[in-house]
Amino acid sequence: MVITFELGVEDLADTRFALSPLNETVLSLRVLREPGLSAVHLPWRRSVLRSLGELDGFDSGLLLSLVASRRTVPDFLTPRPEAFAPTFEEELAVVRRTAPALVRRDLLETHLPDPPPEPLRAALDRAGDAAVRRLRDALCELLRRYWEIALRPEWPGMRLLLEADMTYRARRLALGGARLLFADMHPSLRWHRGVLHIGDMIGRHHVLASGRGLLLLPSVFAHKPAPPLSPDGAPTLAYPCRGVATLWSRPPVVEAPALTALVGAAKARLLTMLGEPLATVELARRLRVTPSAVSQHLRVLHANGLVARARDGRQVLYRRTALGDRLAGGVGE
Repeated sequence: MVITFELGVEDLADTRFALSPLNETVLSLRVLREPGLSAVHLPWRRSVLRSLGELDGFDSGLLLSLVASRRTVPDFLTPRPEAFAPTFEEELAVVRRTAPALVRRDLLETHLPDPPPEPLRAALDRAGDAAVRRLRDALCELLRRYWEIALRPEWPGMRLLLEADMTYRARRLALGGARLLFADMHPSLRWHRGVLHIGDMIGRHHVLASGRGLLLLPSVFAHKPAPPLSPDGAPTLAYPCRGVATLWSRPPVVEAPALTALVGAAKARLLTMLGEPLATVELARRLRVTPSAVSQHLRVLHANGLVARARDGRQVLYRRTALGDRLAGGVGE
């Protein structure tokens, strides 16, 4: 089935990107629940499950009940970010204010055609709003604890990856408009005559943007495009981010003592990585340091003829020179 977003000229002019730590937190529950969903995330999953198992009183059953058998998650837990990069706490505060009626509706619709799972059923079966409010607050507290353990330590590296993807997408939009923007985002996306078609969905509806624009959320944990389950809100689309396969890999180990002794460990690591063109932000993400720290080392390597640089749109790509290749010869990538 297909969900479609119809975008007018003003909607395209108002197409923007945002980061959402809460959206990533909620989508990551799919991987936690289904290890076969993405082999790329298995190292992260093993680490998180080990950490959660050491927590006292952590209700994993209630947390994982948020993911339905068809992999849908409740819309109220992923509110549309109003700012470019809200904090997790700011987004969770929005969820804490969700009306009980909306919480009930979203939880029930998420699990259709199945009944809600046992951890949710008691609160949803009761008349009145008090039980739903308690459930909402309990879910928020669980998500907060889960974020602290599972996502917050990784967020700086994740954010660098997400921002690198946004830079790439913005350049595609500038060069070729909406058609080029969506062309390589995912095979199930198709842009045709002002309408974005999102295939392989569990539902079918058509959303008129009507001046509300389109919000795009690059996502580490989205395995395919993920629009809201309900057609009522403004058009929002989480989509799989580029480069996720490198996210959980560790920095390369430099195995050449002479190279390290000559240029230092940090510059030696950079040289081993620069067998392919890479931007500063991507190098920083892989090394889990700040872009400014990488820039300082790159300036020294460039000044000594070990790396070359070339501009690609709004970013600068670095790569080893022939001299850098000789100096790094024999060191594995």
